[in-house]
Amino acid sequence: MKPLLKSVFHPRQGVGQAFLDENRKLIAQIDRRNVLRGSLTLGGLTLLGGCDLSENAQLRPCTVSKNAELQTVLRAVSDWNDRVQAFIFRPDHLAPTYSEAQVVKQLELSGLIEDKRPWTVEQLYELPEQEMIIKHICVEGWDYIGQWSGVNLRAFFQRIGADTTAKYVAFRCADDYTESLDMATALHPQTMLATKYAKEPIGDPFGFPLRLRTATKLGFKNAKWVTAIEVTNDFPDTFSRKQGFNWFAGL
Repeated sequence: MKPLLKSVFHPRQGVGQAFLDENRKLIAQIDRRNVLRGSLTLGGLTLLGGCDLSENAQLRPCTVSKNAELQTVLRAVSDWNDRVQAFIFRPDHLAPTYSEAQVVKQLELSGLIEDKRPWTVEQLYELPEQEMIIKHICVEGWDYIGQWSGVNLRAFFQRIGADTTAKYVAFRCADDYTESLDMATALHPQTMLATKYAKEPIGDPFGFPLRLRTATKLGFKNAKWVTAIEVTNDFPDTFSRKQGFNWFAGL
């Protein structure tokens, strides 16, 4: 995996400390997702300006100036996010910790599935393995190429007797993150339950012990730390959609 570069969203001039001091109460109520929610999405900016914002994009000559303007806006928003997050950071605040008994060791299955018995990671490792090298594209504009191995989701559904005529597949994660796919995407040949990254058992930050990987969606649709899968005809709302992101999020 190529190393992540310094954010391209940093403007040359930052937000003055005097401004921050005058707006402490307002800043304390702002978090990164709310800033993104109140601004145009990457997809919206792309449609508005007719520009491809990918790091390696070959821009059409007529869109170069528009792309520069959009990059300026994105850099300013990201820099504001960085400064606000640094301002409200609590260095002595500890994240919750849990007991060993609460560690999730199985993949739970529910909904329109014939065999709902849970699966362990060891059992998943024994299934036929698919490998693909694809690009992860983040809604924030950065990307990287990664090598993933795991269980093809269509093949897994066939094994457990999932109803592939259902409309949706929902995923729940160890950190309570939720995501869902349309069934057509779930059955796409490049959609898998990844168990390895670069031929090694998947670890953090890539999503131990199991991660959804699809080549046809933006990065936030690729849920990490997957602990449960449900096949359903009822639309399963998601964390990202509630934050203002598009649900389909296709590439």
